[in-house]
Amino acid sequence: MMLLSVLEFPDFAQPQIWISLLTLTFLEIILGVDNIIFISIISDKLPKERQKFARNLGLAFAMLFRVALLLMINWIIGLKEPVLTLDFFNEPGTDLPLALSWKDIILLVGGIFLIAKSTFEIHGKMQIEDDHHKPKSAASSLMAMVIIQIILIDMVFSLDSILTAIGLVDNVVLMIIAVVISIGIMMAFAGPISTIINKYPSLQMLALSFLVVIGVMLVAEGIHQHVSKNIIYSCLAFSLLVEVLNIKFRNNQRRKALKLNPDLNDDLSIKD
Repeated sequence: MMLLSVLEFPDFAQPQIWISLLTLTFLEIILGVDNIIFISIISDKLPKERQKFARNLGLAFAMLFRVALLLMINWIIGLKEPVLTLDFFNEPGTDLPLALSWKDIILLVGGIFLIAKSTFEIHGKMQIEDDHHKPKSAASSLMAMVIIQIILIDMVFSLDSILTAIGLVDNVVLMIIAVVISIGIMMAFAGPISTIINKYPSLQMLALSFLVVIGVMLVAEGIHQHVSKNIIYSCLAFSLLVEVLNIKFRNNQRRKALKLNPDLNDDLSIKD
């Protein structure tokens, strides 16, 4: 079994240490994008004054999960050992039965949860409901439900993130420093990202669709079907760029309409 230097403090006098730290931090931020999107959408159910608390608490849990997993690094590596064999499925490209590890099972469960939750959210946003007849949840129970869902998805994303980081660096202290820095950066930008996503319904749908794709990717990884994350994130970036251009175009059209007819509701110029 691979043993990592858990207590060895990195020598920051070496340039390669700084390069590794920057690479790891950047990687953690990129891998945390889907986490931020999920937290932003799920925390939107809360009252405005509680949303920032829920986002920060969710990211704090993500940091704690990642640090805890790093401190149990050799146990985490052991999660790759097969614990369940499915005779009715074959390993990709072979005639051997599919052997699942705890890591695979966690990715499968997490992916299915993400697909189901995102699909449910999309369905909910497509429904036309009268808010006056909609049952109201107590603030405390709603907060608890949101936090539980954030914790569940944090566990999945944290495991995936740490297993990726292990392949790059063999110093746990360096990984912990990168995790703390990346979570701090994500906390700083989670608010603006959440505001933008929740301001425009089309961006909400794009974000939820992206989470469905991430869920499918997790399920695929759980059954050993590799899907390139570069392709996934490239598609997201392209879709986001197109949607931003669409929003800009629609806002320009509305401004032109307002100039031609000032009696139009000015709110149209800022809504998607």
